[in-house]
Amino acid sequence: MKIARLAALAAAALAFALPSFAQKFPAKAVSLVVPYPPGGSNDTFARALGKKLSDAWGQPVIIENKPGAGGSIGAAFVNKAAPDGHTIMLLSSSFTTGAAINPGWPFDPVKDFTPLAMVARGPMVLTVSNNLPAKSFAEFLALAKAQPGKLNFGSSGQGSTNHFAAELLQNAAGIKMTHVPYKGMGPATADVIAGHIDVLIASAPSIMQHVKAGKVRGLGVTSK
Repeated sequence: MKIARLAALAAAALAFALPSFAQKFPAKAVSLVVPYPPGGSNDTFARALGKKLSDAWGQPVIIENKPGAGGSIGAAFVNKAAPDGHTIMLLSSSFTTGAAINPGWPFDPVKDFTPLAMVARGPMVLTVSNNLPAKSFAEFLALAKAQPGKLNFGSSGQGSTNHFAAELLQNAAGIKMTHVPYKGMGPATADVIAGHIDVLIASAPSIMQHVKAGKVRGLGVTSK
């Protein structure tokens, strides 16, 4: 499983009259919305991207974290923004997986937004708390099979890509764990480091610095 981050613009931004394209863009500060809390890979990418865009455009790019409800709170904010192209959003593929299991969201993830660019993609990393005795993937599977439902795993929200990754792992390996959803990868990462949750499948930018620092144990990646 791979994750991807897309910069998305409300489709309504394309509805304004063609002559407006002749105007200088951006004509003012641009809001780059991250529908997740600070500390996750989306936030990291947004801050790096925002600096480059600000330098290129000659206008401030303001990062706005609007977390909650699997990213739908931030997405709803962008969907309602003025259709002038000055509000964009950096999101992950969790945006579409979350929408697939939450039909009640107040927007259509396909019709109401226009993809602009993919800025990053890569594998996810299976990590466990240092409190867990498993030192390898095989030991982790043996531990999970011996204690069905006792181990818990975190995610950045119900229906997020890392939630789906953990469910796929359980399905393929014949194990059962308990899901603990968070409002974003930042708080989930903090809790696996603190030992409050046992398992976290996270993007490499979110977790690898902590693996290298010995704060969590990395057992595998979701790629070759």
